[in-house]
Amino acid sequence: MITPGFVNAHTHLYSGLVPLGMPPLDPPPRSFLDRLDRLWWRLDRALDAPLLRASARYHLAHALLAGTTAVIDHHESPYFIEGSLDVIADACEELGVRALLCYGATERNGGRDEAVRGLAECARFMRSNQRPLVRGLIGLHASFTVSDETLRDAARLGWSLGAVVHVHVAEDRADVEDAWARGHAGPLERLLGLEALSRGSILAHGVHLSPEQVKLADETGLWLVQNPRSNRNNGVGYPEALGESRHVALGTDGFPSSMGDERDALRALAREHGEDPGVADLRLAAGNTLLIARFDEAIDDRVERDAEGRVRAVVVGGRTVVEDGALCCADLVEIEAEARAAAQVLWSRMRSL
Repeated sequence: MITPGFVNAHTHLYSGLVPLGMPPLDPPPRSFLDRLDRLWWRLDRALDAPLLRASARYHLAHALLAGTTAVIDHHESPYFIEGSLDVIADACEELGVRALLCYGATERNGGRDEAVRGLAECARFMRSNQRPLVRGLIGLHASFTVSDETLRDAARLGWSLGAVVHVHVAEDRADVEDAWARGHAGPLERLLGLEALSRGSILAHGVHLSPEQVKLADETGLWLVQNPRSNRNNGVGYPEALGESRHVALGTDGFPSSMGDERDALRALAREHGEDPGVADLRLAAGNTLLIARFDEAIDDRVERDAEGRVRAVVVGGRTVVEDGALCCADLVEIEAEARAAAQVLWSRMRSL
């Protein structure tokens, strides 16, 4: 059976080492913001080039072996900004994965200077990257971690480079309440009002958008990406309003890029919330349409599976990257050994932060 490659429409390759024994939070998080502060924002501060390389290679290798040929990544490593996108892009090129990459600019650690450096990394990468299977985007972490000035900077940069923005929107109610406190109807309206979102921009999550806001996003030509496993894990809710948009794709938000598992999670959650489970297949297929819009070319990536559904071969951009169920361009044993060693370093650094 030959099918198109899966697209992971929103992920975080920097969290690729998480399955390798990341210690649980003790005590358990009290809220989504508490989880961000004590776990994910601590993890990204601990990253350097070797740890990021190990994380990206491990995630991408297992993505290919699961039939995922493309990822749309949203990266953050506040103590390693300049050059970070090249580390990820090199891993994509080595393994043969198609990718859209950005750095998620934020002010949560170093204020405006941190945001300026994050946007500059996006611009530098887009101007210098020559890898045929990799493209750059403008990244923003989430509106509640940036000022209006940063949003205006992102808008100017996007228009000057003809690039779209990739940003978390209304993942948790805290993002909505922050927009209210700033005098806006919601985070979507704030981003649109400051002209930070050009047509084709990618909004991750949208859990706490109303049906009217989802319609507005659709009419404005924005993509929404649903991340069921992550939303369930973080306890942020189910995005029931996403059915109002024709542009919804499926992502993992850092979970492994096994898109079949993500589809199954969405099917189960859809049934629980009275939604047609068939939306899972539609949102999985939509990722390819989103990807083509950024590459301006036909995407002919394909996956060959055996009768039991196991991936036997993968071709990306005309290059065979998996054959007989094994990676062609790298040694999986070496990648996994590097990742296990890197994971222990990462957990140790996180404990000291």
